[in-house]
Amino acid sequence: MAVEEREPSPHIRLLEDGDLQPLAAAFSGWTKPMSLFQRYLAEQQQGNRVVLVAVQDGAFVGYLTIKWESDYPPFQQRATPELNDLNVLPEFRRKGIGTALMDEAEDRVIQRSTVVGLGVGMDPDYGAAQRMYVLRGYVPDGLGLVANNKHVRYGDKVTVNDDLYLYFLKPLR
Repeated sequence: MAVEEREPSPHIRLLEDGDLQPLAAAFSGWTKPMSLFQRYLAEQQQGNRVVLVAVQDGAFVGYLTIKWESDYPPFQQRATPELNDLNVLPEFRRKGIGTALMDEAEDRVIQRSTVVGLGVGMDPDYGAAQRMYVLRGYVPDGLGLVANNKHVRYGDKVTVNDDLYLYFLKPLR
């Protein structure tokens, strides 16, 4: 009988001061400069954001943040926390890291809210994330597409880029 090998589970923890340089280096080919992680850490220290990092075999493989006060007005009005900026390095995708980050984030949010939200890009590069969110029980908020932080109206012309989102909600139990 063959033994099935399983991927090791990532260790999920909060972002720390000493993580900034290695995390920025891990995501150096992306538009994720050191200043982004510095801002995230400062916001975490102020209690406005939680930054979860996934570490596997001593290397950073992904991260996800929780914004306690969303910039998205419908979430602001309802005090809906927002999961934001989920990223897993390509060579570590489809290995449960995004799921582990989402599980930890939802466990943290449920201590403060019965609902959580997120926005996802409409570009095909976000296809895997779109599927994962739906499979996890997230549903569109019913307010339509958002481009450049404004709801798109019938007849509007928009550019498909990183500023085009659909927002989702999930009740937590």
